[in-house]
Amino acid sequence: MNWQQLISNKRLGQEYRHPERHDDRSEFKRDYDRLIFSAPFRRLQNKTQVFPLPGSIFVHNRLTHSLEVASVGMSLGNDVVRQLTQRHPDLQGTLLEEAGTIVSAACLAHDMGNPPFGHSGEKAIQTYFSEGPGRELEPLVSPQFWSDITHFEGNAYAFRLLTHSFLGRRKGGFVMTYSMLASIVKYPYSSTMAGRDGRKDKFGFFGTEADSFRRIAAELGIPAAATCGEEQGECMCYVRYPLVYLVEAADDICYEIMDIEDAHKLKLLTYEETERLLLGFFDEMGKNRILKRLDDEHVTDLNERVVYLRACVINLLEHACVDVFVEHEQEILDGTFQGSLIKRTPQRIREAYAACTSLSVDRIYRSKPVLDVELSGYKIIETLLHTFIEAAMNPTRFHSHQLLDLVSSQYDIRSEDVETRIMAVIDYLCGMTDVFALDVYQKINGISLPIV
Repeated sequence: MNWQQLISNKRLGQEYRHPERHDDRSEFKRDYDRLIFSAPFRRLQNKTQVFPLPGSIFVHNRLTHSLEVASVGMSLGNDVVRQLTQRHPDLQGTLLEEAGTIVSAACLAHDMGNPPFGHSGEKAIQTYFSEGPGRELEPLVSPQFWSDITHFEGNAYAFRLLTHSFLGRRKGGFVMTYSMLASIVKYPYSSTMAGRDGRKDKFGFFGTEADSFRRIAAELGIPAAATCGEEQGECMCYVRYPLVYLVEAADDICYEIMDIEDAHKLKLLTYEETERLLLGFFDEMGKNRILKRLDDEHVTDLNERVVYLRACVINLLEHACVDVFVEHEQEILDGTFQGSLIKRTPQRIREAYAACTSLSVDRIYRSKPVLDVELSGYKIIETLLHTFIEAAMNPTRFHSHQLLDLVSSQYDIRSEDVETRIMAVIDYLCGMTDVFALDVYQKINGISLPIV
């Protein structure tokens, strides 16, 4: 791969149009603005990140998380560009200089495909078809579609959301640039490749959007993976687009470190535990410098001390990931780089990050508040999915009419095609916020009535 071809401002769905422009924004800044002002992005404010949606103590939701990831992504992209243009003067003045904006926009979009209740919602969709009543639908759909829904992935759904032409929308969905769209595909292979040849049990695009990714890959010069080999002859497994590594790093940095801060606010971790974890990223000189600064500034509030420690860690991780990216630039362009940027940082940083991850699993992700939301969220999504699938598959029933009338007209839930109807239900559910999903669940189960 080469940078000159990899960065393209061509828009999916507008390849042969050149609309008149009335301002000086770049095409990539338009991507960013289009996402910020979109309804799917706005709905992230009411989707759980890790902890239950805030009460008296404010913790992160999907919206605040995405904004923070976008901020770190901008820094990563800009710092990488600064070093690469020094190394390759011929790249100065090219579209590569906008990599920071591309990465930042992709960071805004990276969680837009998450269903309500995050990973619990994903699992509810997967298992409804693989283990639940949805198993009966397998003979009615294609093997590709069955693989897509039994491996349902928020990452793949984000690509669908941004590229699919839902009813009433413009061709090409959000009509984003090729480079921005490529930057959100962490797992650049179809669901039939998930879990094979050492790959994660995830995937990057549904069969309905495979042609879109194929066009993007051809335009940007993203090659097929050397180990690809689908039985049906046509490979849908590619190497990673280089900027994906920066989007992934921004997400890795933010969710792990910010979860530690949130856990301290919610008193799941003591200050002493939090300080030890965050100072673990630094050598003795760095630790002493940070603690001296806190003492010199008379920062005695424990939450404020954690904020400063967190900021120092994020800064350290950002610079470390930039160094790894630049050092391994050729491997990344060759498609041979393995793992994430975080996992290739210096040993002290890797070990400190692993310590945060280990403690998070034991003390945060398995904490009672988190498990309570996961259990409830799973049941809510499972019930909604079953109810609306039943209605879509039996549209002539009286109650089905009532249920299908709830679904937005942009989803073709009354299609003659079975796969289209099933996907319309999934589209409808994925567009819900946690609170809206709970509200619909309560209403269809007669638990609550609207007050007139």
